[in-house]
Amino acid sequence: MSRVIKIGTRGSKLALAQTGTVADALRATGAEVELVTVTTPGDVSSAPIPTIGVGVFTSALRDALLAGDVDVIVHSYKDLPTAPHEGISLAAVPPREDPRDALIARDGLTLGELPPGSTVGTGSPRRTAQLQALGLGLEIVPIRGNIDTRMGKVTSGELDAVVLARAGLVRIGRGDAITETLDPIQMLPAPAQGALAVECRSADVDTEHLLRSTLDDETTRVAVAAERSLLAALEAGCSAPVGALAEVVEDLDAEGAVIERISLRGTAAAEFEGGAVDMLRASALAEKTEAVELGRTLAAELLDLGAGALSGPGRTTQ
Repeated sequence: MSRVIKIGTRGSKLALAQTGTVADALRATGAEVELVTVTTPGDVSSAPIPTIGVGVFTSALRDALLAGDVDVIVHSYKDLPTAPHEGISLAAVPPREDPRDALIARDGLTLGELPPGSTVGTGSPRRTAQLQALGLGLEIVPIRGNIDTRMGKVTSGELDAVVLARAGLVRIGRGDAITETLDPIQMLPAPAQGALAVECRSADVDTEHLLRSTLDDETTRVAVAAERSLLAALEAGCSAPVGALAEVVEDLDAEGAVIERISLRGTAAAEFEGGAVDMLRASALAEKTEAVELGRTLAAELLDLGAGALSGPGRTTQ
């Protein structure tokens, strides 16, 4: 391809780091690449994410793509609405970073070592609900801002700890600040956390082929498809209190041969009588070719358990 491939990205340190890995992979094939910074509504608003709406970090990038201002866009996959967008192809899902959540706490403390009443910052309803469900007596404080801003609230003494995505910290070279990587038994990550989504125009078949052949990772794509299928079946937005983690695992078939299947764990918040909130959990195993159906099946199980009361600004059918 002789033309310059313009890659649209948000201007945050994390977005530029993520997009940089895509750009480097394309340059390694001999392609000429230019990064184009696009400002999104989520970058200029200080309001809580659930009140701004699904797609707050993605809509401006997609508009720029469809307008022809850029040829490729890179998202944190967990920020994408679950419905496909007309005219846009999900060309590649690169290998995933560690999807788990991470704690950054004062004095090197772990979550279990924080005294009751400690202040823990997060802007995520999912993290808030799961932290409260652990029953540790922590005070959860809503926060916004980039990674450095959030980490600064701990170093300044304003908060005792913050919870962030481990993948983001690693991508900007701040993994050394993590005091504990949270086990999914304690906190299931957001669907598609740690994964990137690389999109291009559906009609741009040359670019789509280049992206898929250079960047796409089948294992990551299958796992994320299961997680986002669960999210979509719950009719929950990317900021809703829903967690999911899928993994491709080895299993035995009926003849005892080793095969690969996909394992999915999911959790969703449910409000019970008296206003108490609990996290419902379920898990299942399926063939790799049945990833989307697996997500729907697990969502149905969570709904049967009482997860249907997902309401408020995070709810969306997109």
